[in-house]
Amino acid sequence: MRLRATLLLLICATPAFAVDMPARKPGLWELKMTMEGRNVAMPTFQHCIDAATDKQMNTMGASTRGEQCSKKDVQQSGNTITVDSVCDIGGTTAVSHAVVSGDFNSAYVVKVSSKRSGGPATPGIPSETNMTIEAKWLGPCKADQKPGDMIMNNGMKMNIDDIAKGARGMPGGVKK
Repeated sequence: MRLRATLLLLICATPAFAVDMPARKPGLWELKMTMEGRNVAMPTFQHCIDAATDKQMNTMGASTRGEQCSKKDVQQSGNTITVDSVCDIGGTTAVSHAVVSGDFNSAYVVKVSSKRSGGPATPGIPSETNMTIEAKWLGPCKADQKPGDMIMNNGMKMNIDDIAKGARGMPGGVKK
């Protein structure tokens, strides 16, 4: 359950953070997430994508945030995209500022600062967070991988479709 919540947080903060994000190069991407002030190691994982699964990630992020956000301001300047949003997620207001920079063919970085207020506390996640996601393209997906596969650093493999199914069952979760 904790892993699924972390991955959903990651899904909502990756390029899926906004509807108009550039498509990532198909293949195997490594994503490393760090959260300031958190004593627990965040997962590093690999994600095999094709055009369809990259679009699915974008759709998941947009539908997770879409109708729940009273503000979503997206600005692009060269290879940098800035997103400011105010969203109501399960009775909690989240004010976020994200800066996405880099090249979606080789490497990009997402820096998100977020402040939550109201609603129940989320165990292990402070009300103010500063998260960084570093992504780099590793090459083609491996022979035993299919688009959507996420391979955790401990070797566990799951597919984005399974995560989406679990999220749809959560209050305010992903709709397909």
